[in-house]
Amino acid sequence: MLVAVSVIFDGFDIQILGFAIPSLMKEWQVVRSTFGPVLAVGLAGMALGAPIAGYFGDRFGRRITLIGCVLLFGLATIASAFVHGFVGLTLLRLMTGIGTGGLFPNASALTAEFAPLRRRSTAVKLTLVCIPLGGMLGGVLAAWVLPRFGWRGLYGIGGVLPILCAAIMFGILPESPRFMARRQEYWARLAQLLTRIGHTLPANVVFEDRLESANTHGVSPRGLFTSELARETVGLWIAFFFWIGGIYLVFGWLPAMLASRGPDLATASSGLAIYNFGGVIGILIWSVLIPLFGSRRPLLFGSIACAGSAVALMFVPIQAHSLGATLVIGLWIHGLLANAVQTSMYALAAHVYPTSIRATGIAYAAAIGRTGGLLSSVFGSYFIQAGAKSYWTALATAMLCATVGLVWVSNHYPPARRSNS
Repeated sequence: MLVAVSVIFDGFDIQILGFAIPSLMKEWQVVRSTFGPVLAVGLAGMALGAPIAGYFGDRFGRRITLIGCVLLFGLATIASAFVHGFVGLTLLRLMTGIGTGGLFPNASALTAEFAPLRRRSTAVKLTLVCIPLGGMLGGVLAAWVLPRFGWRGLYGIGGVLPILCAAIMFGILPESPRFMARRQEYWARLAQLLTRIGHTLPANVVFEDRLESANTHGVSPRGLFTSELARETVGLWIAFFFWIGGIYLVFGWLPAMLASRGPDLATASSGLAIYNFGGVIGILIWSVLIPLFGSRRPLLFGSIACAGSAVALMFVPIQAHSLGATLVIGLWIHGLLANAVQTSMYALAAHVYPTSIRATGIAYAAAIGRTGGLLSSVFGSYFIQAGAKSYWTALATAMLCATVGLVWVSNHYPPARRSNS
């Protein structure tokens, strides 16, 4: 539950600048394209933070690394409420990105390692469903807060809540049992944890992770390209690069794109909330589909259908004073498919990589994805200026390219009835 709450705040803080851009444009008297580099720096921070936090998570523990990441992006977000120019905003966006980027691999790994193998995909996705939940929360808060307290009030709320969450996690969040079982220096803590939850253990107990004891990959990127992992790594990197690039074109620029076509600030912010609400539903649906059918077919169907929904949105008009029912439905469907596939990709990466290198593997895949997001942040304003059709065409193209990577991955989740418990 605590990991899920931290991911909610992560999803909120990732998208917070997208909500604030229209207000910042008015207050600072700048054009939309000025924020491209700021968004790009945030994505660069996420690309940097993911492998660093992945290494620390595999080396020193998922728990302490996760807490550190939450504290970092919470402090950076609340500090952003006090900036008065692009230099301060950019530096703090970099720090926010490092924290939010570092959270994903450790949250995914910690959740995966607490869950039994047959429930691992569902457990990871039910944790990562909190990404769009955070965005939906942000959209609802932005629609209410921005007209009353401005973008500084939104940043203040977005910073205080994660700091409180980090303090609670420090007091009660346990470390991953699988991580502790692989390191003798943690055996005493593992024994205490197992005793606390009702297990009776003999004195001087010795632990072994029998499921993955044969995996001896070091905590190094080279371990991602061993003979059994190289193909999976390449496929995942292609999929993450294009898919997350598309996702962040929405997170960073959808409210600005809608606002440029006439809707007011609250209405434009609600568009991203609708997108994220669809994502929550999509993740829940795919949490049922993947145990039934395995991951390959639901992922490929979802990615192709998501590209198709982006093409359909090209032809939906944006009204001057409201989103309109057709656009609302289209954004909801697109968000449903986009977030369902995104979180399933994190679950797939948690399945592909063994415990010894899981956080590192997820982290590097996420970092490659942030690189795609960085490019979409830089060029997002140009797509908006070119028109809504160009914007949706870019999204559809990115998602079709990601499908190629998902096809290339060979080690997909099998249906639950064929997997081990």
